[in-house]
Amino acid sequence: MVYVVGHRGAAGVLPENTLAGFRYAIELGVDYVECDVHLSRDGQLVVMHDATVDRTTDATGALCDLDFDRIRALDAGEGEQVPTLDEVLALVQGQVKLLCELKGEGVENATIDAVKARGMTSEVYFTCFNMDRLEAVRRLGDDLLIGAILPNPEEKDIARALELGAAGIGIQYRNLCLRQVERVLDAGLDLRAWNPDTLPEQLAMIALGVKGISSNRPDILLDYLNKQKADA
Repeated sequence: MVYVVGHRGAAGVLPENTLAGFRYAIELGVDYVECDVHLSRDGQLVVMHDATVDRTTDATGALCDLDFDRIRALDAGEGEQVPTLDEVLALVQGQVKLLCELKGEGVENATIDAVKARGMTSEVYFTCFNMDRLEAVRRLGDDLLIGAILPNPEEKDIARALELGAAGIGIQYRNLCLRQVERVLDAGLDLRAWNPDTLPEQLAMIALGVKGISSNRPDILLDYLNKQKADA
């Protein structure tokens, strides 16, 4: 059975990267939730995907130019606030694991400190498209869990992920084929497909043999998996 990741909570159902979205995904029964982390101008860790607030809030501007109090006053959708990383950690602790994508420049140290402060190093995977940033995480601790996000990896990318001690790789689902899946799994890496959001797309990933699926619609995938389990 594949594991299920609620991408940005459940971004296809509720406002992305909000406590309401993460809470909903957990209640659905996901195995992981995924979030994105940036630093505000005054050094607070905030959970948002984009480098600007334009798309997901009722304001405009670069996230790094805004103090936390200003960010906190924004509407992140349906009256939700932009959460802090610590709020997300508190919500998921002991319930599901967290894929924490390091989006903003220079977030590594503060993010790792926040995770360690809650004793959650075994519950949080630090993920990134930027392999140099993952290397910086690895230098901060051999015990830290890291995962590479590689849209369409070549052999050298897989080799570097292994060299860094990554637990797994996330690959854009449209770029996956049986050969790619076998190559990653044979290397001893976990493989997560992101982000098929319709049942036919999700079933195609299951048929390829991926270990996990990240989706903006975890409700669709979990409904299918639960029915399969009930019928078994």
